[in-house]
Amino acid sequence: MKQLFYISIFALAASCAKQAPAHHSEEQYMSESEMEVSKNRTKELNSLERAQIEDWIKAQDVKYYPMGMNYWVNIGDLEKQPRKNNGEKISYQYDIYDFDRTKLYNTPIQNMNVEFGHFVEMDAVEDVIRYLKKGEEAEILVPSVLAYGTYGDNKKITNDMPLIIKVKVL
Repeated sequence: MKQLFYISIFALAASCAKQAPAHHSEEQYMSESEMEVSKNRTKELNSLERAQIEDWIKAQDVKYYPMGMNYWVNIGDLEKQPRKNNGEKISYQYDIYDFDRTKLYNTPIQNMNVEFGHFVEMDAVEDVIRYLKKGEEAEILVPSVLAYGTYGDNKKITNDMPLIIKVKVL
């Protein structure tokens, strides 16, 4: 009986003991040095892509203009146009191309009655359509950091891939 008592006490104590977490908090976050390496990599990649895009622009018949968010658009003085505010609704579609002008998806991505401030789009797409009027189109050149970034879309857009996006407000 004594043995059963001790086994019961041991089992009860073991069940009440605090379990160690499955992951250590140090493993969940990047160290400061790793974060610095990542920031530097992103900065270097962005500089390289900007230079490549600027060289690509020089070889084009169409003129492209830099926007404040670090992308280019084929409409001059677009940022001087009235800008739509959060809460306003818009319908639009866009096609995605690589810099060889190969269309990556057969059907355009389309969104109807989306409210500014609640987008799930690339920031550059949201930014450019804030300036466009109904029926207007724009072609934007987007560095990878503003597109699908380091991971791509796990389909046709690879990691660190700058894109050409043709946007139309419906």
